Amino acid sequence: MKFNTKIPKHLKQAYNQELKQYSFCLENKQFGNAWYHLERNHIIGQSYPIEHTYSHWLMLKFGFIQKDTKEVIGQIIRLLVGGWKSFINHVPLGNTGGANVPPLKRMPIPNDIEKLLDIK
Repeated sequence: MKFNTKIPKHLKQAYNQELKQYSFCLENKQFGNAWYHLERNHIIGQSYPIEHTYSHWLMLKFGFIQKDTKEVIGQIIRLLVGGWKSFINHVPLGNTGGANVPPLKRMPIPNDIEKLLDIK
């Protein structure tokens, strides 16, 4: 069994870039774009426990900002289980992480992220 502990440098850079874009959009009240970058951040970091958990933490905070009860409840559940699933390398690749999609559903990965992840 493969254990994921540390995100590779090139993925961490892409992950952080999505965080910057998220913060910029949030500060400028571009909430749709902010969420878009959170989803991309989640896809990039979902195989690594710290990054995966942090993505869900930000999604939880975003749910509170938006006063979205469904998102808040969905993120609390994901925070409880997401990190350990990353650690044991058992995540549904491409899943965008929001409460609007089933937590175990694999989803298509955007082409640019697919290249970063080097998925064949």
